[in-house]
Amino acid sequence: MRRAKITIIGAGNVGATCAHWAAAKELGDIVLVDIVEGMPQGKALDLYEASPVEGFDARIIGTNSYEETADSDIVIITSGIARKPGMSRDQLLETNTKIVAEVTAKAVARSPNAVLIVVSNPLDAMVYVASKVSKFPSNRVVGQAGVLDVARYAAFIAAEIGCSVKDVSALLMGGHGDDMVPLPRYTAVAGIPVTQLMSRDRLDAIVQRARTGGAEIVNLLKTGSAYYAPSAATVAMAESIIRDQRRIMACAAYCDREYGVGGYFVGVPCVLGRGGVERVIEVELDAAERDMFNNSVSHVRELVGVAQKFLG
Repeated sequence: MRRAKITIIGAGNVGATCAHWAAAKELGDIVLVDIVEGMPQGKALDLYEASPVEGFDARIIGTNSYEETADSDIVIITSGIARKPGMSRDQLLETNTKIVAEVTAKAVARSPNAVLIVVSNPLDAMVYVASKVSKFPSNRVVGQAGVLDVARYAAFIAAEIGCSVKDVSALLMGGHGDDMVPLPRYTAVAGIPVTQLMSRDRLDAIVQRARTGGAEIVNLLKTGSAYYAPSAATVAMAESIIRDQRRIMACAAYCDREYGVGGYFVGVPCVLGRGGVERVIEVELDAAERDMFNNSVSHVRELVGVAQKFLG
């Protein structure tokens, strides 16, 4: 049986760590692409040399061209400049729109049947860019955001309660970052509503920390941004697609009539399977949740509007 093929564009911290998680899970053969000569080759070789120690079988190569990426099943796009301390997501738009557009065009020309997973920031706008450039059906373009945001939220809840992270089931929606929409009504610990396990004030503080989780890490690192959790979240999505697990995950998926979004990629719960986004799940929102979600979507529209100018 043919092994799945995964191309990861961008061999920085996020891309290289995606390769690490994907190899450890034996999801398939991996091609790591970057414009910096020697870097993807060196990281790929180093990871491959770890395979006898960890016992995973995968062909892992690094390259500066796209020829080796042909016929990929999954293309993960991590390219772009990293957010620096004090830099807003909006400031990333012009440079990263051009970068994501270029790498998307090169990748899809060689892998026309792939599913694209976009990680580059500002995430909600970059998924739109990849969709427009690739001209893929909307179900084969998805952004990694909600899985990461939910992971941060769940980790903080588990730490607060003093329980295993495995027992926390949570959901967040909307745009990635500061205006994400918390849904405590859909958050439980071993089936127990989280509101029964902590005060609303503590829960609100955790929600706010999850919203600014990326900025917290940027401020701590000083010269970089998060990569362990973002790459783990990305590879969890890739695994669900490659293995047709049909897991329900919060992802930046295309919504038109769903939630009344009107044709944008926003964070919503969806089923990820072999075809990519198999289905968007619409959950009931109360008036306050709906207002927060609509506000988040309006910010996504603004980001996309700016990105459209740079696409020409």
